[in-house]
Amino acid sequence: MKKFFLFFTCLAMTVTLAHSQSSVTIKAGTIVPLQSVKQIKAADVNEGEIVDFRVISDIIIDKHIAIPRGTIAKGVVNEAKKSSLAGTKGRLVINVNNLILPSGEQVFFSNTTARIYGKNRTPLAVITSLFLWPCIFIPGTKAVMPEGYEIHAIVAANTEIGID
Repeated sequence: MKKFFLFFTCLAMTVTLAHSQSSVTIKAGTIVPLQSVKQIKAADVNEGEIVDFRVISDIIIDKHIAIPRGTIAKGVVNEAKKSSLAGTKGRLVINVNNLILPSGEQVFFSNTTARIYGKNRTPLAVITSLFLWPCIFIPGTKAVMPEGYEIHAIVAANTEIGID
């Protein structure tokens, strides 16, 4: 009977040890540095369009790479307004929602937003138009997110992921 009990105790410890070594938990609030994969112009994208960001550096947890460098994160364009007449500035707002690990597991982000605004030239256009009527046609500057634009994503909830 003792051998039977000893066998199951060892088996339980082995399973527990194997489980603890085969996964890690990415804690809520973990910061993941990202950069835009390509240049994005407010005039060229539509609201609801998906844009890609890349993880800049490995996220290491318990001596394991939990999120590898180069992993793609997905963002959604929430606002895309091109600059217009009378000095109105362009606006580009992108919410980064999640990333998918090479294993297929998802990590979700909260409150991760990239906001790019052009320069407002409305006062210049209005004041100048008082003296020279055609100056009302002065546009604001465009909203452009350059390739490599960096933001910090924040992990929304504790996320357990498998490791190799």
